[in-house]
Amino acid sequence: MNISLRLTVLLGFALWMIVPGSLSAQDDSATHLAMTGRNLSTDAARSLETQVKAAPDDVEARTRLLGYYMRLAFNSPEAREARQQHILWLIRNRPDAPILSTPYARLDRHLDSSAYEEGRKAWLDQVDHQPKNAEVLGRAAAYLLLNDSEAAASLYQRAEAAEPQNPEWSRDLGHLYSLGRSRKNGEERQTSAKAALGAYERSLANSKGGEERESLLPAVATLALEAGETAQARGYAEEMLDSDSQGGWNAGNLVHHGHLVLGRIALRDGDTKAAQEHLLAAGKTKGSPQLNSFGPNMTLAKELLEKGERQAVLEYFKLCGSFWKNSKLEAWTQEVQAGKLPEFGANLEY
Repeated sequence: MNISLRLTVLLGFALWMIVPGSLSAQDDSATHLAMTGRNLSTDAARSLETQVKAAPDDVEARTRLLGYYMRLAFNSPEAREARQQHILWLIRNRPDAPILSTPYARLDRHLDSSAYEEGRKAWLDQVDHQPKNAEVLGRAAAYLLLNDSEAAASLYQRAEAAEPQNPEWSRDLGHLYSLGRSRKNGEERQTSAKAALGAYERSLANSKGGEERESLLPAVATLALEAGETAQARGYAEEMLDSDSQGGWNAGNLVHHGHLVLGRIALRDGDTKAAQEHLLAAGKTKGSPQLNSFGPNMTLAKELLEKGERQAVLEYFKLCGSFWKNSKLEAWTQEVQAGKLPEFGANLEY
């Protein structure tokens, strides 16, 4: 198995999983069901396969099996093929199955080859049959997201047109536009940030407020800054820090990203001291499910290092170690101490 391809798929999965509010209640339930499948024994999986043969429309059994095969598919051709067949059956026969909205039901153009193409055709056939069904359009877009972004964007736009008051489709479109922005520069980066910001702000306008709004703020604030809308970025960042008093699972994200955005604004204004203070305040977050798993954002740290400010960044690494137990922090520390600029990779995206 090509390691770089494996990492590409894993990164795509990780990025999707940390998108704020990316799961509806129904999809969240399906995801939890798939996760229980990860712990199935071999005998239990075989029993479920027998069950599915007797009752092909047993979506719950197929959902659990997708969780089981997801864990094995990278190293087992048999598991990979079984996973592919379950996904293809669901697309062709039960496009309403909630698990199809999640990465458990995504195939990859490189890893899954002809099966991916079969799934692509099956989804486009479903779109042809139900051209104004927003759910079908959105699930087809999600399937194509990492392999055909232009087609995915078109499908999300159609879903949004079909259900203009539903914040889900504009949110997902904003996520698509924002993918890979750390690898872009100059006008290209600003253009993609503006497109993503517009989509996210439409989602904000249709959100119910409260936690639903707060979950979008980190992305919206960051994109506003990169789109050149500094006043908006500051407003969103300050809203994040004000919202923290409410507590909850998202509080750590709000502290972290609120201070990072304000720090980047300060740095652009030439106030290096304030930028460093915000960096350290971001590192003092209590953490969150996302931060604890995928780690802190390193954009402000990188920008400070590019200006020769190493000490605050080293302290930031140390603070982040309280919630992110990952050897990358030690490696980055050694590189910075040696006067090098680390390759932060996906931690410029999170």
